[in-house]
Amino acid sequence: MSAPTDVDTGASGAPDRPGDKAVERAFRDILRWIGEDPSRDGLKNTPSRVLRAYREYFAGYASDPEEALRTTFEEVDGYDEMIVLRGVTFESHCEHHLAPIIGRAWVGYVPDRRVVGISKLARVVDIYSRRLQIQERLTAQIANSIESVLQPHGVAVVIKATHHCMMSRGVRRHGADLVTSRMLGVFRDQPTTRAEFLSLVDSQSNS
Repeated sequence: MSAPTDVDTGASGAPDRPGDKAVERAFRDILRWIGEDPSRDGLKNTPSRVLRAYREYFAGYASDPEEALRTTFEEVDGYDEMIVLRGVTFESHCEHHLAPIIGRAWVGYVPDRRVVGISKLARVVDIYSRRLQIQERLTAQIANSIESVLQPHGVAVVIKATHHCMMSRGVRRHGADLVTSRMLGVFRDQPTTRAEFLSLVDSQSNS
């Protein structure tokens, strides 16, 4: 039997990333660094718990968001009006401090002959958010992937989120949220279409 390794290997057999044992050791080192004793009863299993939590937090790296959009429907009886999925909750982590980003996303598009199941739109938000992020990039990635796969007349994404990197450290400001948007196609070119979408965002935000 071969000895356990501290690195995972990719398909080529070359070292790819640290293995579970190396990650757990790193978390134990962090516990010691903050002044704790990782061997005490309450913390003995914490490194393995954190590893499992991180695997869930960052599961988006293992999924292809564009693949989630490839199953579409064309039997829509000519439907060509705006489709909006409102208030999709998500949890992400900022890439600068690994602090939580908690927010909601509004995703809209105007179809061109084909539509996608609404759960797939939420899935795209979930996949991109379960990666290290900045909100501006998250907003653009969601919109760009929908445009790339569905090729609709337009895509609009608005994200409103609170950032714990400014709530629990640094300036320590509570109650502030960051709003970002990405408008493509008719949402960028036609003010009335953009205004209709933003009214749907505001009506739910204020309710």
